[in-house]
Amino acid sequence: MLERVVKRLRVGHYSLRTERAYPGWIRSFILANGKRHPRELGATHVEAFLTRLAVEGHVAASTQNQALSAILFLYRDVLGMKLAWMDDVVRAKRPRRIPTVLSQAEVRTLLANMEGRMAVLARLLYDTGIRLMEGVRLRVKDVDFARNEITVREGKGGKDRRTVLPASRAPALQAEVERVHVLHQCDLGRGAGEVWLPHALSRKYPGAARELGWQYLFPARNLSLDPRDGHGRWHHLDEATLSRALKRAQRSAGIHKPVTAHALRHSFATHLSEAGYDIRTVQERLGHTDVATTQVYTHVLNRGAGAVLSPLDR
Repeated sequence: MLERVVKRLRVGHYSLRTERAYPGWIRSFILANGKRHPRELGATHVEAFLTRLAVEGHVAASTQNQALSAILFLYRDVLGMKLAWMDDVVRAKRPRRIPTVLSQAEVRTLLANMEGRMAVLARLLYDTGIRLMEGVRLRVKDVDFARNEITVREGKGGKDRRTVLPASRAPALQAEVERVHVLHQCDLGRGAGEVWLPHALSRKYPGAARELGWQYLFPARNLSLDPRDGHGRWHHLDEATLSRALKRAQRSAGIHKPVTAHALRHSFATHLSEAGYDIRTVQERLGHTDVATTQVYTHVLNRGAGAVLSPLDR
């Protein structure tokens, strides 16, 4: 059954992370119900499993919802069952959190305590507001120095978008492109240099996987084995590498706020708002579909349309 789940996920072009997460939740659900076939189970079993996750496992609402999505995927897409109770299952309510934002001075101090490729990547995330995975997945062809643009491919929701390449970041990124070029030439000389391509492009364009333009701008240090076919290819930098570098820089800078790659994105949006840019501009830069998602930064600023000053401040 789990093999059928994986095959169905691949047919639907789900991400590799989803391909790893869903079978795990489905397996846990079946084991929690004495290895009974899911066709024999119903709404009460699903609700009991989710309740156990929340009460005994103390999982977050997002984790509980992911488990529910995996179970519903099993019934709807793998077993082909459309049951009445599926529409009545209530998802856990995710709490609305105010994002962590660094001041401009804190950002400067943080970045000053970073070096090498991690410093280049962290500065890029802050200067453009792109997400961590959007940054590590950048290819050489996605950076247009002539037009000062960066193209984000398959961002959140599978959407492409363009964002501005800051002039101050161009020299550092050009150095990264040159570095990738040198490494790629060495790989080609020893018969390697192949990179992973999405959506079967490797079959449509057999030589594209060895072209410089398709190489990752921030490649991993070593070749990776593709879990889908076992072939050795270059993959992008492990995102955990930047997280560890940010943690070290946070300690060195003496910053007591939790610093993550997403905090740089929040800081980018907040600092744009502080500079007087309208919310639509910020929404476009962040790639938000709904402006309501972007409005959280007016609360962070504490000076939005509904902001209130204390009597003493007046």
